[in-house]
Amino acid sequence: MKPQRHKEEIWLALEIGNSRLHWALFVGEMLYSAWDTDYLRESVVQQLAECQTLNDLLEKIFPQGEFFTNTLPLCRLFVASVVPSQTAIWQTYPNIHVITLDQVPLKGVYPTLGIDRALALWGAGKMWGFPMLVIDAGTALTFTAADANECLVGGAILPGLGLQFATLDQQTGQLPLVEMRYFVSLPPRFALNTKEAIQSGVIYTLIAGIKDFIDAWLQLFPNGKIAIKGGDRTLVLNHIQALYPEIAAHLIVEPNLIFWGMREIVMKNKK
Repeated sequence: MKPQRHKEEIWLALEIGNSRLHWALFVGEMLYSAWDTDYLRESVVQQLAECQTLNDLLEKIFPQGEFFTNTLPLCRLFVASVVPSQTAIWQTYPNIHVITLDQVPLKGVYPTLGIDRALALWGAGKMWGFPMLVIDAGTALTFTAADANECLVGGAILPGLGLQFATLDQQTGQLPLVEMRYFVSLPPRFALNTKEAIQSGVIYTLIAGIKDFIDAWLQLFPNGKIAIKGGDRTLVLNHIQALYPEIAAHLIVEPNLIFWGMREIVMKNKK
């Protein structure tokens, strides 16, 4: 990071996901940098809580090793979490603010709606407009939508790619684990070996399911927007482009939707 003096407040956003920690460093409304780390042990979080400056903190969590050269005070940390056990670990950090569902201005939400889904939908809608459908291709594959009045339409949840492959390996006697990193192109639809048969079954049905949801969304809201995020977004998008290029043309690819939602909440509270 280049040395500079900032008039805007610097703050950290942390999304605690099902598999990893997702970080963002903001300077006012500007997202300065975003990165991921593995979960941190409670002892490490306690060490972070003892940091005296932002520089000290970033040295421990920012993998690129680039920091502000001027010493800056420890900033506020805003947390959105779907893992209660991890949320509890972070309670020792000073000046922490946990964002909860009641802070997201979406209308018509139900009490158990995931904060990650709500924030991503709110961030996408405020960025590109409502109606908005958000597809999160992460550990779970989720669909979350709101209409032009910023009211929740609803959504769906199913196992993501990795979970589907892992379940077949764990819950059957002879089916192998298929590693997603070993394939980037579409498998043969009618496969002649077990691994490709698993790939075919999972990939083609999952992509067809995504297409079906998108078709239904566009029937309800012909001018509705569609954004996709999540760790498997590139793989999913590549397969959609190969099978349904007309559908792929509708998709806005943006990994930082939750951070845009968090920014809306933070900036609104600041005003």
